[in-house]
Amino acid sequence: MHLFLLLILPVPAVIGQIDPEHCRYALGMEDGRIKDEDITASSQWYDTTGPQYARLHCDNGDGAWCPKGPLEPSDSQYLQIDLKKLTFLTLIGTQGRYAGNLGKEFAQEYRLNYSRDGQLWKSWKNRQGQGVLFGNKNTYAVSSNDLKPPIIARFVRVIPVTKLSSTVCMRLELYGCPWDDGLISYSAPVASLNDSTYDGVLDRRKLSGGLGQLTDGMTGLDDYLMTRQFNVWPGYDYLGWKNDTPGTQEYVEMEFVFDGPRNFTSMKVHSNNMFSRGVKIFSSVSCWFKLRLNSPWEAEPVVFKTVLDDRNPSARYVTVPLNRHAAKYVRCRFHFADVWMMFSEISFLSEDTILASEIPEIGTSAPDEDISTTITTKTAVPSSSDSSEEGNMPILIGCLVTIILLLVVIIFLILWCQCVCKVLEKAPRRILDEEVTVRLSSCSDTIILQTPPVPPRSRHPPAGTTHADPHYERIFLLDPQYQNPVALRNKLPELPQSAEASACGGGYAE
Repeated sequence: MHLFLLLILPVPAVIGQIDPEHCRYALGMEDGRIKDEDITASSQWYDTTGPQYARLHCDNGDGAWCPKGPLEPSDSQYLQIDLKKLTFLTLIGTQGRYAGNLGKEFAQEYRLNYSRDGQLWKSWKNRQGQGVLFGNKNTYAVSSNDLKPPIIARFVRVIPVTKLSSTVCMRLELYGCPWDDGLISYSAPVASLNDSTYDGVLDRRKLSGGLGQLTDGMTGLDDYLMTRQFNVWPGYDYLGWKNDTPGTQEYVEMEFVFDGPRNFTSMKVHSNNMFSRGVKIFSSVSCWFKLRLNSPWEAEPVVFKTVLDDRNPSARYVTVPLNRHAAKYVRCRFHFADVWMMFSEISFLSEDTILASEIPEIGTSAPDEDISTTITTKTAVPSSSDSSEEGNMPILIGCLVTIILLLVVIIFLILWCQCVCKVLEKAPRRILDEEVTVRLSSCSDTIILQTPPVPPRSRHPPAGTTHADPHYERIFLLDPQYQNPVALRNKLPELPQSAEASACGGGYAE
């Protein structure tokens, strides 16, 4: 049964990025997985309206978190949640203070701040640059807001907003999934098609210290002028560099920083390939690695050359093997194959466990001559390791063997049933085709049918009926063995008179 379920269920593919449409799991405010000590606030009105009572659908204490005093438009009171690890946030739901229909306070609007390390805080804004989210209209209904773009953070602050002095109370839940990739920032030169949601710093035409469109889980379309978003400009989904962009010399250089050392298996780059407009995937890429900030880059890079495609204009993922290099910092140079190079997503398949034997020796050379040309790349979450793929191989082989055996059995049964049906159809036809001899006695009008011997059929006469003559039996007109005597008699040749006389005097002849 388990093998059969494996056969009919699709095998999950190893992908490098999170799908925002499916990453919508409650993170634990309502059910208590987020502990009270991980929920703090800038202030509280009473002990019974502390931050630990800001849980969705919960009426403990006085029913919600309420900051101290009436909230003024200039205030920045906040509720802070520590998720304990980097998380991909896609949705937030809020309520007011219901308290058994005694509460009257709720937040009509609020803002979000977030941090990956608890030190540097960033303000969330949507794709149109607006940072205020609509809240509640009453104390009991849940108001939900999709976060577009999503947030990658460990710490989140919810800041109620008011236009007039008023008392505000809130309950909430956060939704998303773990950001297992561990990427905390990427840097890049400013692109001709820019990164509109980048949350880092722009300095001297270089982006650094943040994440943006390359980590939002949204891949671009085949036609880069089309977009999956609303109310945005053409080409929004891609970061695009032209080969004469300042800071690029036949290649674009990107640097990725992770939250700790990792073993890198591969990198996946979603690239546009509309060659009719001068856009192609990169011709080759070279990547260097290092474990520490002050260490030099490894002397020998990993070099990968692509196969260019001038027939299919579809955007596609290009997988670059990284040969299980151990590093915390990765620098890659993507070389132009045409006038334009456009990326919408970059993801890494990696593990956060490093063996001592995999730590590289410190080299002496490094590609540091043009640090200013570092390019942004989008990283997505790795989903599995090589060891898990190898462990699944016997299961897949077993599934295939089981499928083949089931097909063989089904085909055998079908052929057997067809053979039996043909035999049953031919049996009555053979009986009808055999020669039948009929002789008539004109004296007694008795008809004797002589046919080749037929296997006896059991016939049980109905109760109370007996056969007066063993030469007679009841004939069923629908019986395939029944022959109409009249038709047979018409076919018989006329007998000489002497033969008829002898037949009258001598009785029946067979």
